[in-house]
Amino acid sequence: MTKNNIHISPGKRVFFVSDHHFGLDQPTPSLQREKLFVKWLGEIKPEAEALFILGDMFDYWYEYKQAVPRGFVRLLGKLAELADNGLPIYFFVGNHDMWMIDYLEKEIGIKVFYEPEEFTINDKKFLIGHGDGLGPGDKNFKRLKKLFTNKFAQWAFRWLHPDIGLKLVKYLSQRNKLLSGNYDYNFHGKEREWLFIYAKEYLKTSAINYFIFGHRHLPLEMSINDKSIYFNTGDWLQHYTYLVFDGALMTKVIYNHKS
Repeated sequence: MTKNNIHISPGKRVFFVSDHHFGLDQPTPSLQREKLFVKWLGEIKPEAEALFILGDMFDYWYEYKQAVPRGFVRLLGKLAELADNGLPIYFFVGNHDMWMIDYLEKEIGIKVFYEPEEFTINDKKFLIGHGDGLGPGDKNFKRLKKLFTNKFAQWAFRWLHPDIGLKLVKYLSQRNKLLSGNYDYNFHGKEREWLFIYAKEYLKTSAINYFIFGHRHLPLEMSINDKSIYFNTGDWLQHYTYLVFDGALMTKVIYNHKS
């Protein structure tokens, strides 16, 4: 495998998943969902060629030089196990974990992306990302994201003691609706799906077969034309969905989380 070019071996598949929001105890306790996801990671291990995590794995995250949020040890340990065994894992930061720096890369070996990225998987072209701030609208969040990703603002925030800073990050993620948003699990038509509109515009400059995003918290499959499809991975708060690509077909799967 070369940079951004993945070849799927016989019997293998590529997995896409997003929006777990670990650290949020609604509607199901975070630890319960974390254990379920770790179980899923173990189940896909034998057939996974690569794993894409499309952001908001954590409901809040901030990295100090010598401190990160406590918890998530089962999840991080499992991801480290998979990476140590040679599984390529790609992580796209979301609006809830945009303060990620290099912890996952240095400690686990996960490749972290901060913007959507093009990949070629077998002979198909993909554009992959979390999806926040893309397309029309959402102007208040776009302004807020510029502030939160500003290097000086991040440097200044680090002067807060972690006990204060991480508590503030948790508040911003769970209470400030400019950042967390009001999740709308309803489909209101193509003309109101910002990521679908973004994908249509993107096709004017680059040929893409699959647009894969999270953020929406709604599993979606929307044809753009006869060669391009927009998929949304859904979430692991309500839907427990993920996508699987076998080299020829993309499949939307609901994990049996009640067994």
